[in-house]
Amino acid sequence: MASFGIVVFPGTWSDRDSYFAVHDRLRQEARYIWHKERDLSGLDCVVLPGGFSYGDHLRAGAIARVSPVMEEVVEFAARGGYVIGICNGFQVLCESHLLPGALMRNQSMEFRCQATTLRVENADTAFTSEYQEGRLLSVPVSHGEGNYFADAETLQQLEAERRVVFRYASPEGEITDSANPNGSLNNIAGILNEHGNVLGMMPHPERASEALLGSEDGLGLFQSIVKNSERLVAR
Repeated sequence: MASFGIVVFPGTWSDRDSYFAVHDRLRQEARYIWHKERDLSGLDCVVLPGGFSYGDHLRAGAIARVSPVMEEVVEFAARGGYVIGICNGFQVLCESHLLPGALMRNQSMEFRCQATTLRVENADTAFTSEYQEGRLLSVPVSHGEGNYFADAETLQQLEAERRVVFRYASPEGEITDSANPNGSLNNIAGILNEHGNVLGMMPHPERASEALLGSEDGLGLFQSIVKNSERLVAR
């Protein structure tokens, strides 16, 4: 049994979807954590869900970065706890410097809400161990600022250290411009931090947790966290 904490900022809207995926579908412990709270005790994984934290004022994730709960999330990650930022959560992680790079406006300058195909680039992580490398996943996106950017040195390091976990691909598994919904460099859809315990991704695995809704391919991510939770030292 793993314990998930789902952070709720003003403007968060994917918190209930995340709760449904881990609690209702996988029967794991889960609780909501308001942005002013500081108690992360007993958790194996902190989830920063999608939405528009603080209305995306200044820029996406900028105000959430200085919220009280994020001070604790940074310390939680430093102790080895698992952290996953989804969509707006990915933006918050980059603003908090838990992950490198930045999420910019979509190349199309349009909000994109659509199904995408993701290719699992590294199955040897705490978040992807239940997948096979190269597996294609059907996971939706819903964002206006999902265009991942990093300088050339950072990008080279991410690739060399296999920290690019998911990449946008065609239904046949090819990495093409047409498969990229936002213009992200190298078709990047999700990355890890240096220690492998913090994941940021723009697509919504919690929205791909039930076949009735179109896909349950996202469940493997949460199942991987559950399976690897016994390795944690930060409880």
